[in-house]
Amino acid sequence: MLKPGVLNRRLVGEVISRLEKKGLKLVGLKLMNISPELASKHYAEHKGKPFYDPLVDYITSGPVVAMVWQGDDSVALVRKMAGSTKPEDAQPGTIRGDFCIHTTNNIIHASDSDENAAREISLFFEDSELIDWEDQAAKWY
Repeated sequence: MLKPGVLNRRLVGEVISRLEKKGLKLVGLKLMNISPELASKHYAEHKGKPFYDPLVDYITSGPVVAMVWQGDDSVALVRKMAGSTKPEDAQPGTIRGDFCIHTTNNIIHASDSDENAAREISLFFEDSELIDWEDQAAKWY
């Protein structure tokens, strides 16, 4: 998911381009506003932590771009490309390393496991909104 700062900074295309160039296949994409209720489900594991309220405030402060990507080891690849959550630890060349200064305004969310990816996808997408298609370029990656 691309968070509100990405839209405000006009970086949506840049981030999507990086994921496409890696060879991942985009199967779901939508621009949406997240309600506080949906944000609380998304960040349920962080409830009660000191950073929970700022997380919810940020994710509900403007539209997000929800996405579903497929590919071999896609969860691990996207997390690696996203970089460390802490900007000071994010390597140059990663999305966070190149575009983030503050942890609170982190520009991308990447699922941390296949199980969480499935849970998060079900929060933001109906099955009918996911389009599986034959990727003719996949053999080149």
